[in-house]
Amino acid sequence: MDQELQKYYENRFGMMGSDGWNQFLEDLEAIKNTITIEGLSSAEQLWFAKGQLDIIGWVLSLKDASEKAYEDLTNA
Repeated sequence: MDQELQKYYENRFGMMGSDGWNQFLEDLEAIKNTITIEGLSSAEQLWFAKGQLDIIGWVLSLKDASEKAYEDLTNA
């Protein structure tokens, strides 16, 4: 792995190990739990809610995905 990519992952893991990151994830979990399909009155609202959940899910899984990618790169 080149130094630039190594630094990228070091920065990412440093960020994800911070209290602020963990608080951000807690906030996202709380927001995720408030998004429901009850009360949606249009397909547009449904697609908007789906988009919100997709993005929240991506952020919530980012640490695991990054760790897996890093492991794959270092074991290659």
